[in-house]
Amino acid sequence: MKIAAAAYPLDWLDDWSAYEAKLTRWVAEAAALGAEILVFPEYGAMELASLGGHAVAADQEGCLHEVARHKAEVDALHLRLAAAHGVHILGGSGPVFDPAIHPTRPVNRATLYGPKGILGHNDKAMMTRWERDDWDIAPGVDVKLFDTPLGRIGVSICYDSEFPLLARSLAEAGAEVLLVPSATETLAGFTRVRVGAMARALENQMVSVHAPVVGEAPWCAGMEENTGRAAIYGPPDRGFPPEGILAQGVLGEPGWVYAEVSTEAIRAVRADGGVLNLSHWPEQIGPAANVTIVNTP
Repeated sequence: MKIAAAAYPLDWLDDWSAYEAKLTRWVAEAAALGAEILVFPEYGAMELASLGGHAVAADQEGCLHEVARHKAEVDALHLRLAAAHGVHILGGSGPVFDPAIHPTRPVNRATLYGPKGILGHNDKAMMTRWERDDWDIAPGVDVKLFDTPLGRIGVSICYDSEFPLLARSLAEAGAEVLLVPSATETLAGFTRVRVGAMARALENQMVSVHAPVVGEAPWCAGMEENTGRAAIYGPPDRGFPPEGILAQGVLGEPGWVYAEVSTEAIRAVRADGGVLNLSHWPEQIGPAANVTIVNTP
């Protein structure tokens, strides 16, 4: 299958039709080049805050509610595009107020759309300091494995990718591809997610797809500066590039990055790689539980 990872800029939108036209262009471009899975970034939906006007978009609380109120329209648009092009789309995540998760605060939710409907959603589990202290985003309560005709897909939203047990649980459930949408202000933040995505690909012998927000959006609270580049990683082992990078874009440059990904290659390296990280994982548990403190002079 061919996977497309977006380095996606947030644009000021004068009306809904501007968003519809933008998303339609992006999806059509990737589909025309044969992409079957399209990955948009974390908080890619935040450009919808502009539909509330400058005062709303610049308000930390107001922008969350403005974006959340468009969720049904966002779903309908993504479904139309997924069906029209016969693709799977991980939509840009955004705030969703779900009383089943929290009575008053939103989760950071990414929805996976298929040609025949919504496959489900994944809520970010680990909140950054900004999400905890400023936006007060509620954490998700589970991780989901999507068993699709293209392969078994998991999602680790941004900071989630820096915590190995989340992706590990997906790998043990059979995940072959890990989608890592992100939004990071600084180069350091982007690097943390990049290293996390590459590490998850290494230790779980899977492919990870990093799709970031890029560029400036000074009008949107919390999203003023965004640093990153899109990339697709695999384990640096048999059947994959020795540096583990299947494709990557230019830092800060908007656009799609593409890579052909073989689930057969993933299964082959898991069965007979130069190393067997996935199957050898349990062997670390014994030594890790037996820490010896050595006092030196």
